[in-house]
Amino acid sequence: MTNIAIFASGGGTNAENLFKYFINDKRVKIKLVVTNNDKAGVIEKAERYKKNVQLISKTALNEYTDKIIEFLEAEKIDFIVLAGFLLKMPEAFIKAFPNRIINIHPSLLPKYGGKGMYGSFVHEAVIANKETKSGITIHFVNEEYDKGEIILQKECTLDENDTVETLAKKIHELEMEFLPKAIETLI
Repeated sequence: MTNIAIFASGGGTNAENLFKYFINDKRVKIKLVVTNNDKAGVIEKAERYKKNVQLISKTALNEYTDKIIEFLEAEKIDFIVLAGFLLKMPEAFIKAFPNRIINIHPSLLPKYGGKGMYGSFVHEAVIANKETKSGITIHFVNEEYDKGEIILQKECTLDENDTVETLAKKIHELEMEFLPKAIETLI
């Protein structure tokens, strides 16, 4: 059995997709959800699927890193999936879970990655630069924003009529389809 912790800061659509995808899979157990936002939609979704939810502030993540790692190890967490988690993971996490922290990014890295490049900021940059394609990158997390080894990339095409909203929809569809499949390949 592979135990997963999902870290999310927002609405939790990727987390909910993973709950549904792996609900009857005997190989995977999503043990808990960690969020840094007490108003995040992921909390309600996790509770609906009877998932343990842990609220961790940015300060706690950085000041109590060792205690949080101990907790995750006690829970026997094999993989951490960052599904819209907007805090940078402390280096101690990366050392404690080498090649076991997975991030999903809404562009074809290395383009449009790095600090401050998330969500609509990425889509705005892609459209402003008149790109003809974008996509998602699922990658391992290392010490640098969006620089870890790539696990999977999937692309979509853009046309001159695409907006931030239409591109976001295309990216979201790719995330829904391919994040669970990427996790399956790893286990």
